[in-house]
Amino acid sequence: MNTYTHGHHESVLRSHRQRTAGNSAGYLLPYLRSGMSLLDVGCGPGTITVDLAARVAPGHVTAVDATDEALEVARAEARAGNVSNVAFALADVHALEFPDGTFDVVHAHQVLQHVADPVQALREMRRVCVPGGFVAARDSDYAGFIWYPQLPALDRWRDLYEQAARANGGEPDAGRRLLSWAQDAGFDEIVPTGGIWCFATPQDRDWWGGMWADRILQSALADQLLASGWATAAELAEIASAWRAWAAAPNGWLAIPHGEILCRA
Repeated sequence: MNTYTHGHHESVLRSHRQRTAGNSAGYLLPYLRSGMSLLDVGCGPGTITVDLAARVAPGHVTAVDATDEALEVARAEARAGNVSNVAFALADVHALEFPDGTFDVVHAHQVLQHVADPVQALREMRRVCVPGGFVAARDSDYAGFIWYPQLPALDRWRDLYEQAARANGGEPDAGRRLLSWAQDAGFDEIVPTGGIWCFATPQDRDWWGGMWADRILQSALADQLLASGWATAAELAEIASAWRAWAAAPNGWLAIPHGEILCRA
């Protein structure tokens, strides 16, 4: 597995905990049925996992991630929601330790952009899915981020993030590549779609801008940028100020595009 660019700082978890099945897996939800078995790859803090578990109950969900740190947060989320139909395990999506045809649905949200070989990851997701089942993936596309007002420091933020992510072996513009990766993985039946997150209300701007203002100064990304010499502490402080300025702008608007694929195994 690659180095996870974001790390697990509180500011990162603050972002990931806002994700639900409704705002992050809407393209998959119409295909879920009670009693299905589901594998959630790269479950992170588990908020999407817990939502999916409720939708397939009494079916069972297995949630996997590459680090114990992430799994502990996800387990706490399940306990807090009194969700009992989820099990958690460490896993490498390139080599899943499950038999062929184990799950009715295999799902990954914002995962393929971080892995060393997304095509191999999709092959493994297909292998552990029952024939005729669903493999679903959704990833953002950083080059497609758009915002207003135009603040040069935010352009610099995006350039730095993409540089760091690629140095870690990932592909930050994964959204546009999902269809191609699925085809290379051997899927014949693929429904490609797109989704968008939009942050424009004062509450949304305050959350997103404040989260990234903290994240660019304190997360694993910040540590990498400083250690590599790609950015200075003063430059990161300027980016943080730009995020707060964007959040405070009454006309502030930001959109994040996502690629989505729903594949028949």
